[in-house]
Amino acid sequence: MAEITKMWIADKMREIMKHKPIDMIRVTEICKAADIERPTFYYHFKDKYDLVAWMFCTDAYGTNITSVTSAASGMNRMKQELLFYKRAYEDFSQNALRHYMLEYFVRRYTKLVKEKLGTDILDTQLAYSIRFYCMGAVGMTQEWVMKDNITSAETVVRMMFQSMPENLRAILF
Repeated sequence: MAEITKMWIADKMREIMKHKPIDMIRVTEICKAADIERPTFYYHFKDKYDLVAWMFCTDAYGTNITSVTSAASGMNRMKQELLFYKRAYEDFSQNALRHYMLEYFVRRYTKLVKEKLGTDILDTQLAYSIRFYCMGAVGMTQEWVMKDNITSAETVVRMMFQSMPENLRAILF
């Protein structure tokens, strides 16, 4: 039941974001659109930024981060929800989507590398390479969503993988 409520709230947020940027949206407005009380919203999310992050993570969860086809499919889903992602990327608050995306992908790549290496601890250089790569990938994804109407998602993913630090690429591919 909780997941259904979260999806309902997220759907209403997507509708609101078709007309307003995040910084102009209030939790009261989300609650009114979803026909819920404020405590219900706060039971599921700590704020509107947490909601947007949950929406991104839900969209990205099934993506295989080392597959061109899967990652490109995820990026194409972003293009299908272009207005939502543009509005989310336009936000430069301390809780902006790109910060959540960075931490999300750093966690996923760190977990995957640890599994592949059979370790619980990564050396400083490898941890740095993961963070460096994820910062670049998130930034380039933002640029692609905001400005690029030509380059295919598959091409962008291939370029990202080719730009991955060699020590990281050697482990993942």
